[in-house]
Amino acid sequence: MNMKFAKRCLAVAALGALAASPVFAQEKAQTLEQLLNMVKQSKISESAEHQKREAEFRREKANQQSLLNAAVKTKEQEEDRSTRLEKTYEQQELDVSAKRKQLQERLGSLKELFGHLTSTAGDLRNSISTSIVSAQYPGRAQFLDTLIEKMNSATQLPTIEEIERLWYEIQRETLEGSKVVKFAGTVISPSGEQTQQDIVRVGNYQLLSNGKYLEFLSKGEKVAELTRQPEGSLLSAAAELQSATSGFTRVGIDPTGPSGGSFLAALINSPSIVERWHQGGLVGYIISGVGVFAMLLAIWRFIVLAGISSKVSSQLKNPAANTNNPLGRILKIAEDNKGMDGESLELKLEEAVLKERPAIESGLNLLKIISMVAPLLGLLGTVTGMIITFQAITIFGAGDPKAMAGGISGALVTTVLGLVVAIPTVLMHTLVNGRAKRVLHILDEQSAGIIAENVEAK
Repeated sequence: MNMKFAKRCLAVAALGALAASPVFAQEKAQTLEQLLNMVKQSKISESAEHQKREAEFRREKANQQSLLNAAVKTKEQEEDRSTRLEKTYEQQELDVSAKRKQLQERLGSLKELFGHLTSTAGDLRNSISTSIVSAQYPGRAQFLDTLIEKMNSATQLPTIEEIERLWYEIQRETLEGSKVVKFAGTVISPSGEQTQQDIVRVGNYQLLSNGKYLEFLSKGEKVAELTRQPEGSLLSAAAELQSATSGFTRVGIDPTGPSGGSFLAALINSPSIVERWHQGGLVGYIISGVGVFAMLLAIWRFIVLAGISSKVSSQLKNPAANTNNPLGRILKIAEDNKGMDGESLELKLEEAVLKERPAIESGLNLLKIISMVAPLLGLLGTVTGMIITFQAITIFGAGDPKAMAGGISGALVTTVLGLVVAIPTVLMHTLVNGRAKRVLHILDEQSAGIIAENVEAK
């Protein structure tokens, strides 16, 4: 009983051991003898595989030892080579020092000459780097860089031709600065497009092309069209100069600098009248609208009063009453009430004058109000703009005076607009009011005359 149980346990263990083996995976044992044979074959195959792995490991170990021996040998060779190179380097340093000493002895007074040449070439390079003559003759700065490098080098010397060219470039820069010439070159438009154009160079001051002003970009020695151009008269003069073949032509140039100049930059970057008007913003637009309305109203009232005044003047010369004018209508009332007593007639005439007054004085009060409100609107826009400017200073700081000055300048535009509207409105109000008062004075005068005549007749 125990023997059978032991055999069964052994068979179960063998099956568990062979569950993952290839042999067991391929076929299944039908009897215990087959199972024992399969276990024996599995041990034999595992033993052969282990021997194979051990042999491979020994070969790898032997190979690593050979690689280590080769690395040690290479290290010893490189150390020997490094020692030889150090000795060679020390010897070459001694040779270089000796050669330098020999060079200094042989240069003699040429050292002082090279010092002057280096200083002259450096000054010329600084001048050429911003000179618009380089737009016509590019590459001069590179030559000067090479020449300076040679004169400062311990292994190179400048040639006679290079020294003579230095003198030539100095003379050419001086001579070209007094010429007005035309040459073909590449111009970069504000959109970035490059086109081949005829360029006019006015000495060392200005570049012009196709009636527009150009600037010289020292980096890359390129020529670009200014994004903002001067006023139209200067552009027409530039176009006239480009088309001229001889004689004198008046043209605007900037004498402050060869690369566009600070004066020209300040001139073209200054806002135009329209741009300044837009800086006023919403308040500026309102003031402008009110001003236009005031001017139209004043002109209309002036024309109307001029017509009334003309008709009244004609009525003064004509004894017959004509109802197409205020004076004629008052005379008509006097004619219709000849037999009335003086006090009643006076009241009638005063009533007639009062009826005529609103039509004559129409729009005068509105003009007066506009003349007073326009400066207040300008002050409102200025205060609002200053608040915005100071808020920006609070957020971004006052590190840029130009930005702060620009904000204050824009805020003051509304004040200017308010005054521009108020001053002519006051003048127009005075003029129109004078016309109205003249007509009313004639009406009052004629009414008083009619009453006096009526009293004397009785």
